[in-house]
Amino acid sequence: MGKVIAITNQKGGVGKTTTAVNLAASVAVAERRVLLVDFDPQSNSTSGVGIDKDSVEKNIYRVLSGEIDIEVAIHSTPLDFLKVVPSNRELAGAEIELVSQIGREFFLKKSISKVKDRFDYIFIDCPPSLGLLTVNALCAADSVIIPIQCEYFALEGVSDLMRTIDLIKKSVNPSLEIEGVLLTMFDDRTNLSKQVVEEIRSYFKEKVFRTVIPRNVRLGEAPSFGLPVLLYEVKSKGAQSYLKLAKELLEYEKESVR
Repeated sequence: MGKVIAITNQKGGVGKTTTAVNLAASVAVAERRVLLVDFDPQSNSTSGVGIDKDSVEKNIYRVLSGEIDIEVAIHSTPLDFLKVVPSNRELAGAEIELVSQIGREFFLKKSISKVKDRFDYIFIDCPPSLGLLTVNALCAADSVIIPIQCEYFALEGVSDLMRTIDLIKKSVNPSLEIEGVLLTMFDDRTNLSKQVVEEIRSYFKEKVFRTVIPRNVRLGEAPSFGLPVLLYEVKSKGAQSYLKLAKELLEYEKESVR
């Protein structure tokens, strides 16, 4: 049975989609069966693995609306072990359409449950908000990865996210855990980045991943080619950092099995 991990932070520009695409790809390179669910109407995870978000018809919105089963919406990527359920701008309408539905928090969980046993990991790229789509993702998830950028006001809004996670745990998903907090956009040339790292490690303690994702030109360039960074420039600092993060995540897997 696959582990479902939501990658979320309601603050935009923190490296959420970059993490979703590149962590999923890096785990897939380790020959784990991975499904990436693009649950953000901006659809950047979709284009980040080479799928045209403007023309893809078999997508997560069609799944939520009941038009197709999730199995039909699973697409291949350049990596053998990585599959994706894409999205497009139609997904923005789902938030409004779900409001009046009974059990609206569980639509994504019900869909994912149909394919959960086919994958080792299912990563959900959440929208930068705490709306109904993110609530669906948190209800479907076993754990959460929270990317936080190493910049001023890094912790701004994080308390709101933590309250939402606590609320989900108390009401509809008591087993939801924090998989880890990921430090992104680290610049070792600035004192600010180093201070933010210290602040976040002090706040979240052992929940912070050892791996830190640096600012890296190749990470920014790879999406325009529709490729995870390890297929664009595997020797880059960005690619090596996400491979290291995947290794760290898989180490947790081994520890939990013991």
